[in-house]
Amino acid sequence: METIHKIGRRKKAVARVYVSSGKGAITVNNRDLNDYFSTATLQYKVKQPFALTENVDSYDVKVNVFGGGITGQAEAVRLAISRALCEIDQEYRGVLKPEGLLTRDPRMVERKKFGQKKARKKFQFSKR
Repeated sequence: METIHKIGRRKKAVARVYVSSGKGAITVNNRDLNDYFSTATLQYKVKQPFALTENVDSYDVKVNVFGGGITGQAEAVRLAISRALCEIDQEYRGVLKPEGLLTRDPRMVERKKFGQKKARKKFQFSKR
């Protein structure tokens, strides 16, 4: 099997994922997965597509991720891996789609508006 390249995004984070057949090694920005994503929750999020499709130790993954925070990066990686697995085998789509792993989460930080303190917070009104 040749290497499959997919992109996933979440908030400001962008993840480029290269999936190839192997022993289940996941490398993020030239570091081990457990080293880069230190909490168990983030590691679970990244491995979730493999767990659902029962491919835990079937593929090697090389990830380049930048931008955003650590949680956004983990979810961007998850989306990219899910997209790559769907390209490998179309049957996985039926497993990943109901879990919401093929949907790009559109929620972004709202921009700060002119004449306001923050995106929605206003300056305090003073009658005098």
